Amino acid sequence: MPDMSRKRQRLVPGTWGLKRRREPGHAEADPLRGEAGSARAAVAELVRLFPRGLFEDALPPIALRSQVYSLVPDRTAADRQLKALQEQGEVRIIQLGFDLDAHGIIFTEDYRTRVLKACDGRPYAGAVQKFLASVLPACGDLSFQQDQMTQTFGFRDTEITQLVNAGVLTVRDAGSWWLAVPGAGRFIKCFVKGRQAVLGMVRKSKYRELLLSELLGRRAPAMVRLGLAYHVHDLIGAQLVDCVSTSSGTLLRLPET
Repeated sequence: MPDMSRKRQRLVPGTWGLKRRREPGHAEADPLRGEAGSARAAVAELVRLFPRGLFEDALPPIALRSQVYSLVPDRTAADRQLKALQEQGEVRIIQLGFDLDAHGIIFTEDYRTRVLKACDGRPYAGAVQKFLASVLPACGDLSFQQDQMTQTFGFRDTEITQLVNAGVLTVRDAGSWWLAVPGAGRFIKCFVKGRQAVLGMVRKSKYRELLLSELLGRRAPAMVRLGLAYHVHDLIGAQLVDCVSTSSGTLLRLPET
C-alpha cells in the first residue's frame, strides 16, 4: 500500500503557488502563497505521486501539464520551462488523447527504460530500439511526419507499422503519428474515471465546496485508483476547482457556472 500520509504532506498549504480567491473580509496572509518552484521540480514531485505498482511498474511515471500548473501557477513560465526541458531531451511530452490539451510529461530516461522493457523479445523490438536510438535523442516533438520518419531517420513503412503495433506511436492522421507510451490506455482510463470521482466528492458536498484537508482525509472511492493527491493537483491546475483561503484552511470550491 502506498504511504498516503507522505502524499498528504505534499499538499500542505505553503508548498503550492496557486491562483487564489480570498473570501470577503479575509485579510490574513494567504497560507497558499509561496515561492513558485521550477517546472522540473514540479514534475519530479508529481511523478513521485504516481502509483507505479498499480500498473506493475510497466508504465513510466506520468505527470500532467495541468498538475504542473498547480505548483507553478505562472503558466507562461511553466510552459517555457517545460519546452526548454523538452528541447534539452530531459522530458518527453505526449498527447494523452482524452482532451486536446491533455499532455503527459515523462522523464526521458523513464520513458526509454519502460519502452525497452515492454518490447523485449517482441517481433518489433528492433524497430523500437532503432527509434529510441535515432529519433528520441534528435527530435523532442509530440508528433512525427512520414517524410521525417522515412527520409530523415530512414524508417521503412513496415518499421513504422511495427512502432504503431508496439504502442510507441499512435496514428494522428494520414502520414502523421503521435509519440505514445505502450499500455498508456490503462492509465488514461484510470485517470478520467478518477478525475470525475474526485470532482463528484466536491460536487456532493454542502455548497459544492470542501476543505482540502477534509478531502485528503477521506477514504478514496474505488474509482480513485491513482490517489487523491494525484487528482487534486490536476483539478487545481486545470481550474476545475477554485482554491479559497479561509481561516480553517484551503477550501476547494466548484466554479460558478
